[in-house]
Amino acid sequence: MKILVRLPNWLGDMVMSIGFINALQQQYPGALISVIAKKGIHGLLDFFPPLDHRFVFSKEEYKGVGGAWRFGRMIRKTEKFELFFCLPDSFSAALIGYATGAKKRIGHKKELRQLLLTNSYRKENGKHRVREYTDLLASFTGKSYETGSIDLLISPVTKTDTIVVNINSEASSRRLPLEKAVSLLGKLRQRTGSKIILVGGNADAEFVEEVVERLPDKSNFVNIAGKTSLYELVNFIAASSLVLTTDSGPAHVSNALGVHTIVLFGAGNENNTAPFNEINRTIIRLGKLDCEPCVNNKCLLYGIPKCLELLDETMVIDQCIRQKSQNRLHDS
Repeated sequence: MKILVRLPNWLGDMVMSIGFINALQQQYPGALISVIAKKGIHGLLDFFPPLDHRFVFSKEEYKGVGGAWRFGRMIRKTEKFELFFCLPDSFSAALIGYATGAKKRIGHKKELRQLLLTNSYRKENGKHRVREYTDLLASFTGKSYETGSIDLLISPVTKTDTIVVNINSEASSRRLPLEKAVSLLGKLRQRTGSKIILVGGNADAEFVEEVVERLPDKSNFVNIAGKTSLYELVNFIAASSLVLTTDSGPAHVSNALGVHTIVLFGAGNENNTAPFNEINRTIIRLGKLDCEPCVNNKCLLYGIPKCLELLDETMVIDQCIRQKSQNRLHDS
């Protein structure tokens, strides 16, 4: 059997889709599984379970509805698929599946997508994103699936006494405010003495550079935001002793690499989108505002996310130090 999966469009969601790929392999042992990944995060596929074809979708090259159709027809000329699973909820993602000519096209109901899908199902609200994805397969097959850990596959790396820090997010309501980032990073450097590697994508580079410029003491800081490929970023994270991050793609990457991940939650609901592996994660939330948790991409009440601005920095750094001590005990 040949199966095609349209993977999610965001880095964190793409990590969480590994549970779906694992469930597919459990349901269809020996099947040839191919995927469609968005250009820019497709490098993460190097750390996925084994795949057949890797199709990379570029919105710049395949613009609009016409582009989605052309992309699907290109895939149809390459390979014929029995099953197509659509994990994103967009109309264009379902259109790609329709254009491939896959015999069965499975996805959640939204935006009249059921016109393009042979099997469409309502999404149950309130579940973790990992289980949303595996539930889609369960709806199609009538079976349930145990979701184990979410793991990115990487060769052994040499561990270093570094802390990787991500202060960024696509949404401003999940990004550390500028002054908060400066203050927290300064205290983290003072109290840990560890080298701190600041990460981020191209879109984050200017913000991270502004934060670095405001640090009164820049020693022990290395800023690689916007300067690495995704492949390189994964290896930096894998070699670190600890990751401190906002609710963002790197949080899911580090958690899936087995690196203990401390996540500062602003907007967003950790019950739905926290890194999945509980054994190596710590969730920190203010939990004192009536508006928590919201899911807005911008803070509508305060302009900047008070839920992040008011976090107790001493408590956050204490947690980092405690976890680094536990790491040393575990390694000794």
